[in-house]
Amino acid sequence: MSGLLYSALMAPTAPASPGSTARRRVPTLGAPADEAVARLLDLYGPRIRALAHRLCRNHADADDAVQDTFLRAFRKWHTFRGDADPGTWLYAIAVRECRARRKRDARRRTPAMSQLMPWSETTVAQFAAARADEPHEAERRESVERVHGAIADLPEHLRVPVLLKDVLGVRVEDVAGALGLAENTVKTRLHRARLALRKAMTARAPSVDAPPPIFEKQVCLDLLKTKLDAMDRGGAAAGFLVPQAEVCARCRAVFRELDLVQDACTQLASGDLPDALRSAILRAIAARDAAPRAARRGRRPVRRSRPRSAG
Repeated sequence: MSGLLYSALMAPTAPASPGSTARRRVPTLGAPADEAVARLLDLYGPRIRALAHRLCRNHADADDAVQDTFLRAFRKWHTFRGDADPGTWLYAIAVRECRARRKRDARRRTPAMSQLMPWSETTVAQFAAARADEPHEAERRESVERVHGAIADLPEHLRVPVLLKDVLGVRVEDVAGALGLAENTVKTRLHRARLALRKAMTARAPSVDAPPPIFEKQVCLDLLKTKLDAMDRGGAAAGFLVPQAEVCARCRAVFRELDLVQDACTQLASGDLPDALRSAILRAIAARDAAPRAARRGRRPVRRSRPRSAG
């Protein structure tokens, strides 16, 4: 953990008052940077922290990344033109900050798309094949936990889009803008990530024999693409469904597994921004703001050292 953040977290802080009406307003263009970022911190801080904790491999790096995200937003506020949602702008900054902290992992090979497809599988998850009114809550909870664990094992180029889209609910076009990718590229990575998460989830789930397909393989492939496209628009929770009359029992079970993957991702969206971290960020912004003011008054600002944290 950086010395600045470590010292700030150790210092006593007054409790934040997130109910303040002023803080909950999205800042307008031309607002002073310190005021604007303070509002953004309260509006988006918890979700930025939730994102950072799933991109960085430890909490200290994640909290440092959150601090530096808002410091960079403070320095760059004058460049924000309002042509994008401020949350999307912050997510893009946070992704870059987290990437800068990640040590280069040994490159993990992504399974080929053919290995992620369900057509060669002989079983499906028991809860997915059961009737809708049959309780399988324990199995579903365990499956959700497996999805949460599997997200961390996705390669970064798949993990980041699924975190932004299916965890934080950012629109596909905004994910593309934040990552500098074409929308079709984002969709391809999302589809691949969801299929990989489904594979990891079902690998250890109680299973039953898969119902035999009743359509030609190409029909099932087209239905699967329709399902994944519907998930891009919010999935079953948002009312985007594949007509059940057109789906065989096997595809219906696979689609229920994918629905659970998306539900599990949504459950990760909640996050918090501890008062100590919030105060640390605001103090760091105030310290950065003091330096140019001192320079304008003709004084040389005092350089603050960043003491090393223990360990």
